[in-house]
Amino acid sequence: MVNSQVVVDPQVKNVLDALKGRTINHVYFVACGGSSAIMYPNKYIMDREAKNIPSDVYSSNEFIHRNPRKLGENSLVILCSMSGTTPETVKAAEFARQKGALTVGFTNEPTSPLAQESEFVVKYEWGAESVAFNTNLGLLYQLTMGVLNVLEGNDKFDKMVNSLSNTQAAFEKAGKQFADRAQQFGQSYKDEKVIYTMASGANYGIAYSYTTCILLEMQWIHSNAIHAGEYFHGPFEIIDEEVPFIILVGLDETRPLDERALDFSKKYGKKLVVLDAKELDLEGIDEELKGYIAPLVLNYVLRRYAEQLADARNHPLSKRRYMWKVEY
Repeated sequence: MVNSQVVVDPQVKNVLDALKGRTINHVYFVACGGSSAIMYPNKYIMDREAKNIPSDVYSSNEFIHRNPRKLGENSLVILCSMSGTTPETVKAAEFARQKGALTVGFTNEPTSPLAQESEFVVKYEWGAESVAFNTNLGLLYQLTMGVLNVLEGNDKFDKMVNSLSNTQAAFEKAGKQFADRAQQFGQSYKDEKVIYTMASGANYGIAYSYTTCILLEMQWIHSNAIHAGEYFHGPFEIIDEEVPFIILVGLDETRPLDERALDFSKKYGKKLVVLDAKELDLEGIDEELKGYIAPLVLNYVLRRYAEQLADARNHPLSKRRYMWKVEY
């Protein structure tokens, strides 16, 4: 069933109400690791849709040390940490508020240090029972497009909210569609020592997340997230018939970059795992927004691939050597 009339999340609405009548001249997306990765498609939306408001993505600690000169009372700083305890992100929230910026902390823990340091808090769902509309990306998309609507009158806000309400159905269909391929991926690549990812545009953050959080952090497999636009400026020298690549092909304006990189890779590589968003059933997603929504669905599919890889390697996604175990 396709939803056509949906109301924005009330937590997001509180932020949007606070922005009415306020001047914002810059949006900063600030986080670390996987939480930083989900900021990239939001930055892409800002770049494509904003008429006058620039935006940047910062790693939390660099945000503090770089200390952007423009940061101040006309800034909106959007931060994210699942636990709400990431020290650098908590400090970044405190730093931004000291500069007078309006701060919004996204977290799964509404009483966490990040929540306490942020002017507004958006609690998102996480885990197997979570619904796309209420996940970190779902809520971030609502806020990003809502900011554009409130500050610049962008007319795609309602379309985005309605499309996000139909994204869970896309998740479920994609989960079934790619189930066998995910299992095959786990069995075929369980012994690999290195797996590269590649994408561009709105999907690059998803590739970065899979490299950083899944392959490096959770599986201890060497990896690098290669931007498809940079592939022919060095990285393509690494491909041969024995080097695995996960290649994401999106639906946004940068798809030609992905297709060019894929065409070359097919000539010289054999271990190619291609996830093409054109294969997705995106019923209920507004045509104008499919390029923005595709990363959410591909991210869902990649999580299934990660689970199958972890099972095949007998290396749980929760296994760590250093994170949360030693001083750093």
